[in-house]
Amino acid sequence: MSVNLFPATRPAVCLAPMAGFSDRAFRLLCRERGADLVTSEMISAKGLLHMSGKTRALYLPKEGDAPYAVQLFGSEPRTLAKAVAIVERDLGRRLLSIDLNMGCPAPKIVGNGDGCALMRDPVLAGQIVRSTVDAAHVPVSVKFRKGWDAAHENAEEFARICEENGAAFLTIHGRTREQMYAGTADRACMARVKQAVKIPVIANGDVHDAKSALDTLRETGCDGVMIGRGALGNPFVFEEIVCALEGESYTPPTWEERRETAMRHARMALAEKGDHAIVALRKHLAFYLRGAKDAAKLRTRINTCKTLEELRQIWG
Repeated sequence: MSVNLFPATRPAVCLAPMAGFSDRAFRLLCRERGADLVTSEMISAKGLLHMSGKTRALYLPKEGDAPYAVQLFGSEPRTLAKAVAIVERDLGRRLLSIDLNMGCPAPKIVGNGDGCALMRDPVLAGQIVRSTVDAAHVPVSVKFRKGWDAAHENAEEFARICEENGAAFLTIHGRTREQMYAGTADRACMARVKQAVKIPVIANGDVHDAKSALDTLRETGCDGVMIGRGALGNPFVFEEIVCALEGESYTPPTWEERRETAMRHARMALAEKGDHAIVALRKHLAFYLRGAKDAAKLRTRINTCKTLEELRQIWG
C-alpha cells in the first residue's frame, strides 16, 4: 500500500474517527492493541479558524501520544486549507495525515452543507480535496458513503473525483446517508469503489471481529478495514483481526482483562480531563459490559457513577 502509513505485508486495520469517542485515551488503547492508524474525532475547520480552545482540544497532542490522523469537516475550500495549516503547526511530526469527512450523516452537519451533504455536490467536494492537498504536507484522505440516498448512489464517481484531485487514499462506508447506520453495509459498493480508482481504499461498515474483517476484505478487494462501533468497549478487536491476517492464534480477553482495560481507560481520562471525566466517559464504559453477566443492571449503575471509586465498586 502506498502513502507509507500502513503495513506493507498485510491489509491495514484502522480505528474510525467517531465524534465523542475517538479521544486520546481511546486512541492510545486501540494503538496498543494493534490499530495501524487512529484518527481524531471530526473537527470543524471553521472552529479552528476561530481558534476555539474546545475545538483544538480535540486534537492537541499530549505526552505519550502516538502519531495520528486528524479529521476535518467543512464545505469551504479556503477554510479547509487554512485549518490544515493550523493543525500542521500544532502537531508537527505527530500528524500522520489529514482526513476529510464527507460521510457524516448527522442532521446538524449535513444541514450546514458539510459531511455527507458534499456527496450531492461532487464538484465542490473535488475543489475541497484539491485545496486541502495543496495546503498539506502530509497525505490527505477522504471518508465518504455509498451516496445520499438510494436514488443518488454515486460512490464510484465520487471516488474518482477525489483521486483526480490528489487524495492519497479513501475510506468508503457502505451505507447511504438516508440509511444512517441501519441495514447492512454494501460490500459490493465497496468493491466497485476499489475497482474505480488506483489509490488505496479502506472498507468501513459492519466490521466487528476477525471473521467480518476477513469476509469484507475478500468480498471487496480493499486494502484495509476501518472499525468504528465495533471497537467501542473492545479495543481488543484490532489484535484479533491482526492475528487473523497474520495467521497467528488469538486468545480473547478474560473478564478481568476487560475490567482492567475499562478501569485504565477511566484513569487515563481522569488524568487528562479532571474529575468530571467519569461522567463524560459513561457512554464509553457501558460498552465494556457487552456480554457480561447482569450487564443491564451494571449499565444502570454506571449511568449514575461520578467517581473512580464508585466505578471500582460497580466493576467489583
